[in-house]
Amino acid sequence: MGKNRVCPHFLGMQTGLIYIWSQLDYNTPMIYDRFQQEAIDHINEGYSVIVSAPTGAGKTAIAEHVIDTCIRGDVGVIYTAPIKALSNQKFRDFQVQFPDRIGILTGDVSLNQNAPVLIMTTEIFRNKILEQPESLSRYQWVIFDEVHYIDNPERGSVWEESLIFLPQHMKILCLSATIPNIKNFARWIETIHKKPIKTVIEDKRPVPLHFFYQCHNQLADNIDALKRVKRWQPNKLTSLISYIRREGGLPCIYFVFGRKRAEYLAEELYNINFLTQEEQDRILALYDALCERYELKTERSARDMLHLISRGIAFHHAGMLPTLKEVIERLFTSRLLKVIFTTETFALGINMPSRTVIFDDFLKFYGRYTRVLKTRDFYQMAGRAGRRGIDTEGFVYCRINPHRVKFDEVKRVVYGKPEEVKSQFNTSYATILNLYEKYKDDLFTVYPLSLHYFQSGKQHQKEALRLMEAKLGLLREWGYIESRALTGKGLFAKAVYGYELLLSELYSEGVFEQLDEISLGVMAMATVFEPRKNQRLLNVSKSHRRLQSTCEGTYNRIRHREVRGRIYPIAKPPYFHLAQAMEHWMRGEQFNKLGQWTDTDEGELVRYFRMAIQILREINDTPISPMLKDRIKNALRLINRDIVDAEKQLREG
Repeated sequence: MGKNRVCPHFLGMQTGLIYIWSQLDYNTPMIYDRFQQEAIDHINEGYSVIVSAPTGAGKTAIAEHVIDTCIRGDVGVIYTAPIKALSNQKFRDFQVQFPDRIGILTGDVSLNQNAPVLIMTTEIFRNKILEQPESLSRYQWVIFDEVHYIDNPERGSVWEESLIFLPQHMKILCLSATIPNIKNFARWIETIHKKPIKTVIEDKRPVPLHFFYQCHNQLADNIDALKRVKRWQPNKLTSLISYIRREGGLPCIYFVFGRKRAEYLAEELYNINFLTQEEQDRILALYDALCERYELKTERSARDMLHLISRGIAFHHAGMLPTLKEVIERLFTSRLLKVIFTTETFALGINMPSRTVIFDDFLKFYGRYTRVLKTRDFYQMAGRAGRRGIDTEGFVYCRINPHRVKFDEVKRVVYGKPEEVKSQFNTSYATILNLYEKYKDDLFTVYPLSLHYFQSGKQHQKEALRLMEAKLGLLREWGYIESRALTGKGLFAKAVYGYELLLSELYSEGVFEQLDEISLGVMAMATVFEPRKNQRLLNVSKSHRRLQSTCEGTYNRIRHREVRGRIYPIAKPPYFHLAQAMEHWMRGEQFNKLGQWTDTDEGELVRYFRMAIQILREINDTPISPMLKDRIKNALRLINRDIVDAEKQLREG
């Protein structure tokens, strides 16, 4: 027998462990923690499982066991993730572990889509369940990563619908951050699917966290000690970072809640060089090679980052080019990057642990308002501190400005109980059309299966049903349903999730047939784009003013009808802020020249180009004319090139 091998996620743990034979190599045993072994035992016995455990505890190892078991059993498994960045990372990671067995579908990426292991966003999985359930017949398991996302106000309904309409032959593995009502959540799933689901809970992190607080430019490990300090002084970044460096606390992830703030703080730290000469030579060589691979050598943003990289510093946020973000992530995993300033998306599932985590603030913008950080969100980020197998302890530093947030509020976040998962169920028009096609007027029997119904009182249940009835009434009134069947407009609308009414009304009015390739791209961009607060609208070219007027007129009619029917949230308006950028891009302009036609960050610009691609692909899958299909294919070819091509980024990675 060979020497015992420890799973690479879990090196360094010496007590309270259970040995099992590695699924990847029968000659060496794998070591699992108690909760991992418990979950795997349930899975091997044929049960669905929900796992609730802190960030960094090792939930991914359980998913890897399911994937390996399915591959060995020659059955399929689907892995869903809440964001495309996480889907892409899992694709790269699993490709290494399971070569040639991994595919990915995210709307703007479709690689190896007949693979036995298929990674996709939860939206794509939900769409397949409703529109192409037969395509899931070979898949025996679905893994829902970050399932607590079900209480996300904007996208939580997608998770709920995926679980409600899950095919009966599929087992589930749900992976979640620590949530107190996980057993209640499990009971809901058992209720709707009439079969048992096992719950596995782990409250302890394998690497414990130790908390420090910076206030009045003083450090303490007891927040109450800072209350007694009378003389207010501003917190100095250099003081904190220098202390962490002296204490051996690097590498460090510094979480901020604003892109410009991340860049500003990184520049503020430039006077400190965190690298030896040998480390500096290595990181510059690696950065140069990665920029060459991802065609970033001529990109200004990549050149502007170079002086920070040479000091072991970087920033990372959604406004950056996706390829540059990936380069920064690779530098961080190389351990040559010592301090990274980043927004909270860096904490969502992406495997980037560090020794130390710093919180810049405790106030965060939650969609419509700014509030004190949620405890669950705090620990999602704090959980990146402490590298398993490397550190015996992780360190979390909280920077406190008592003029912005009270000490008691900080204590509630850090030492309080994580928030319960609450349903955000709000059925889309497309979902209602898909359900009507299958159930006719019995579609209302679906609502009692929802988590919303399971958790809510009678008044909220009544309102949810009224909202569904109001949406169905609008769809009937406007000709999406006639004689108990979907019309051509209804068949179109059921395939374009999120933007059903605007696109379907334009389609039924014959607007699409009048548009050339570039105008189709502009329309798709206007459909998906969401401007920042106070973002200015640059002049729309004369050729697209008529399209803008048509779209806005159609939207106003939709809005008026929804307000009259007390339907909420109101459909999203079309915004033509990126019309000129899209037009010039489709005419062959270089990406780095598009800044003269928009003030949108380049990373956001790529994201919206890719969202427009997804919308055009969804339209192309509807029953439209062959001529329009050809124009959409040409539009896709003009948009999906160079840095916008998400598949290219994955292939090169």
